[in-house]
Amino acid sequence: MADQPTKQSTSDEIDLGQLFQVIGRGFQKFFNFIGSIFKGIFHAVLLFLLFIQKNIIVLGIAIIVGGIGGYLLDMITPDRYVSKMVVEPNFNSVQQLYNNISFYNDLAMANDSVALATALNITEHEAASIKEIFVDSYSDENQKIRLFDEFIRELDTTTQKTIDLENYLKNFNSLDARFHQISVISIDNRVAKKLQPAIIGSISVNDYFKLQKKINDENLALQDTIYRNQLAEIDSLQSLYRTVLVKEADKPMQGTSINMGEGGKSNNRELALVQEKDILKEKLVELNEERANKSTIINVISDFPTRGVQQKGIWKSYKFKMPILLLALALGILGILELNRFLKTYNKE
Repeated sequence: MADQPTKQSTSDEIDLGQLFQVIGRGFQKFFNFIGSIFKGIFHAVLLFLLFIQKNIIVLGIAIIVGGIGGYLLDMITPDRYVSKMVVEPNFNSVQQLYNNISFYNDLAMANDSVALATALNITEHEAASIKEIFVDSYSDENQKIRLFDEFIRELDTTTQKTIDLENYLKNFNSLDARFHQISVISIDNRVAKKLQPAIIGSISVNDYFKLQKKINDENLALQDTIYRNQLAEIDSLQSLYRTVLVKEADKPMQGTSINMGEGGKSNNRELALVQEKDILKEKLVELNEERANKSTIINVISDFPTRGVQQKGIWKSYKFKMPILLLALALGILGILELNRFLKTYNKE
């Protein structure tokens, strides 16, 4: 019986030893796998460097030819000019604005100067000078927060609890922005200014937006009348309270009793009227601001400049584009030839 605990202890030690061996083999396989990945990467890098070394002359010629060709293209290609205009669409007209700009850009890309000239009310020569026209949102984090504040105020209390700023910003898209920037790229630095009336007019002539503006103007006028009538009523009440107080003061005092309660109530009513009057004045100010902001279907915050700014930058230069293009082409052709030689050798083996 004394040998049984000894046998059990020996068995436990054997099981633990086997477990550690399994764990050790697992770690060894894992590290071998990681090592094989790094070896493969190192081998691929060496093969690529050897490929570059083998074809360095051809690749160098491709870069030099691309640089010279790019320089010549930059010399003969007309300069491009960028002009920008910032607008604020009202009455949900932002989608129409984006659709119109996309249509103009499609015509420019298709070199359809006749249709583009008709759409923008310019000459065909001026339309042919337009290379690209696009629109994007013009907003920063502060503007997004203000838009969120305006959005949340329009919701009921229950819905407000289900929406937070993080989710709002996550779902924010370009159409939600208040301001939008229209950019025109052309070889004529004066043409963008001539597009402005047509771009704005294409939105303003829409019957739906005209109806929305008309209804909004009528609502603002009605609200203005209501506020002013309320102010007139408050003035009348204040005048009435003053008359009553004067008459009360003129009455002969009976005895020596003084009614402090009536005086307190009168002061409270006067204070309430003054506060209500201040609130109405603030609402009138807000109403005037809204009337100014929505006086047109689309507000022009910043006009197109009289002259566009020359488009510069290494990314726009053919001296940069052509060498990269020819280098990529040379690498592709040489790579295909090398692969073809490898396949022939592999097939023989």
